[in-house]
Amino acid sequence: MRHQLLAVTATAFLVAPAASAQVGTNAALLNPNLASEAELAAVSHVGPEGAETIIDGRPWLSAAALDAAIGAGLSDEQRGAVYARLWLPINLNDVTDAEIQLIPGVGRRMAHEFEEYRPYVALPEFRREIGKYVDDDEVARLEQYVFVPLNLNTASSEDLATIPGIGPRMIHEFEEYRPYVSIEQFRREIGKYVDDDEVARFERYVSIAGS
Repeated sequence: MRHQLLAVTATAFLVAPAASAQVGTNAALLNPNLASEAELAAVSHVGPEGAETIIDGRPWLSAAALDAAIGAGLSDEQRGAVYARLWLPINLNDVTDAEIQLIPGVGRRMAHEFEEYRPYVALPEFRREIGKYVDDDEVARLEQYVFVPLNLNTASSEDLATIPGIGPRMIHEFEEYRPYVSIEQFRREIGKYVDDDEVARFERYVSIAGS
C-alpha cells in the first residue's frame, strides 16, 4: 500500500542514529513494509512471486507472520540468506524465542541471552549485555534486527527519527499531541494523517510508560 504522506523507498529512511536511539540501524537490511517491489524481488529465494506476497500483506506486524508467508518450503540455509537481506525489526521485550532464532546465526543459546535481560529500557543496554558474549562487530550486526519501543512522551526528535519510514512532518505530529495518556489516543491523533495500516506500522515502535 502506498501512503502519500510517507512515500519512501527502503533507502530513503536511513538516518544517522542518535546516541540513545531505540531502533537498531539496519542499513544493510530491506524493511518488508517499505522496500519497493523491485528491491524485494531481487532478494534470493524471494523473487517476483514472494515480492508480490510481501507487498499484498503489508503492513507486516510480526516476524512470525512474515516468515509464515514467505518462509514456507525454504531450508534453514535459504531462510538465513533471505533474512540477511530482508527483515522486520523485532521488539526485544516481547518477541518470541522462535522469532529471535530467525535472525541469521542466532541459535537457542543466544536467543536465551536476548531474553535473559528483559525488559530492555534502551539499546545501549542490549549492546552492553550481549557484548558479554560476542564481539562488537557481532553486536552491531545483531542490533540491525531489533528495537526497544520508544516512550511517546519522552522520546527526542532524534530518537523518533530512527523509526523506519518516518519523516520530519510525522515526527512533529508525534510530538504535537503530548502527553499521550493511552495508545488509543495515539491511534486517534496520528490517524488524522495516515491510514489505519500506517498507524499500526508506527505503533509497533512506540509505547506509553506504565501502559
